Amino acid sequence: MKIAVYGKGGIGKSTLSCHLSIAFAKRGKRVLQIGCDPKHDSTFPLTGFLIPTIIDTLQAKDYHYEDVWPEDIIYQGYGGVDCVEAGGPPAGAGCGGYVVGETVKLLKELNAFYEYDVIIFDVLGDVVCGGFAAPLNYADYCLIATDNGFDALFAANRIVASVREKARTHPLRLAGLVANRTAERDLINEYVKNCPIPVLETFPPLEQMRVSRVEGTTLYEKAEEDFSCFEFVESYLNLADQFLVYPEGVVPNELNDRELFQTLSSHYLGNEADESSNTLDFMMV
Repeated sequence: MKIAVYGKGGIGKSTLSCHLSIAFAKRGKRVLQIGCDPKHDSTFPLTGFLIPTIIDTLQAKDYHYEDVWPEDIIYQGYGGVDCVEAGGPPAGAGCGGYVVGETVKLLKELNAFYEYDVIIFDVLGDVVCGGFAAPLNYADYCLIATDNGFDALFAANRIVASVREKARTHPLRLAGLVANRTAERDLINEYVKNCPIPVLETFPPLEQMRVSRVEGTTLYEKAEEDFSCFEFVESYLNLADQFLVYPEGVVPNELNDRELFQTLSSHYLGNEADESSNTLDFMMV
């Protein structure tokens, strides 16, 4: 099973990906997490350090794939989760999608890509150009992280459009949304009422999560000493279990920009139609 995790930049995708990876490993699955971000810090909470990237390793070997060994690029993290960081091109040059493609190509060359029960692609920010939509070419499911704000839902809606487009030619489905770092869901509920998508789990803000990310650890480790983390750990296991039954998923139809503005602004303004219309017309100029 291959899962691509998307969402607005800063929404907590890497933290979500790491804890979901551990949850799958706790269920007895062999898991690989692939960080698809030039920051190459997706797997930091799992390993405790910034592991070398695929691109850096290939450059050091003059792109001689035959000189690269699995131990050069695959590092084991907490819970037995294997970790790879794709890296990225220099700022302002190259294409991130090319880097993802080279990563998959190299893993296949090493006969590693098909050795895992679960592969999680943790994808950079809300960039859904052709390049950074590349992980959707390999995924069975897309999982979108969002919060209860307009910007995150706008990004989610664009990702929904990418899933719909990729599903034309790939066996890809949208598994659903995760409400991340939010205790409220009113805007999310309004969005999925108009664009039917499952909401798989809700994770309210937790200070220990932020601290663990900085420390290069996970809530699974903290839960051994701090019972307040236990509920979150159980929620990640629940999320993994929802995938392990191979959900049908959906091929959604995104809202167009005007519909999205209208839906969310109407909710903000208490369905005052005239005021919403005026605000919408101003925002769309």
